[in-house]
Amino acid sequence: MEYRVLIVDDDHRLFELLRDYLGAHGVRALHAPNGAAALRQLGAEAYDAVLLDVMMPGMDGLETLRRIRQSSRIPVLMLTARGDETDRVVGLELGADDYLPKPFGPRELLARLRAVLRRSIPQSDGEKLRIGRVQLDLESRSVHVDNRWVEMTALEFDLLAALMRRAGRVVPRGILFELAGRGDTSVAERTIDVHVSRIRKKLDDDPPRMIRTIRGVGYLLSKEET
Repeated sequence: MEYRVLIVDDDHRLFELLRDYLGAHGVRALHAPNGAAALRQLGAEAYDAVLLDVMMPGMDGLETLRRIRQSSRIPVLMLTARGDETDRVVGLELGADDYLPKPFGPRELLARLRAVLRRSIPQSDGEKLRIGRVQLDLESRSVHVDNRWVEMTALEFDLLAALMRRAGRVVPRGILFELAGRGDTSVAERTIDVHVSRIRKKLDDDPPRMIRTIRGVGYLLSKEET
């Protein structure tokens, strides 16, 4: 699985260095040069984590984090000035998952990012994902609801896996196929809705409680048991 991470920092050279390093380790890094741009991108695309610099012109990192936490529990790793304990304490109080003082080495950043991602993914056991009554086995590509096997097409399985891996976060409709590893497939939004509707029926999720439609945006698979 390739992770998508948004790096929010006005230092474009730092972003390029991190993009190349993280890209070589299974992390696709995208860039937002300021807080306002970050909020726009988080509202339009799906990311697995955010690397957020505190010191930025305009809206600083702490205010950006506060606004992110109004609507999302996406993992956020703060990048702070070395020795600035106040920023670290305030960041953690606002809901940051971890912090890393600058300057830092890319290996330490990757290790902390992986730790944050491990804590944020659904409960897993080897190649299995479990949320509520649903268990998805990635190795055998099988799905069980209340220990009952449920038949799914290959595409339905991939779409469900993409949603379960990002449980608790809104996944925009327009990139759901890409996150499911079907980025080479071009489909209309109505077609995506049809596939999700079929998945709901097979999960006995009617009316929808597990996979909710976020009108005008996409879908959110709840972390809560249904």
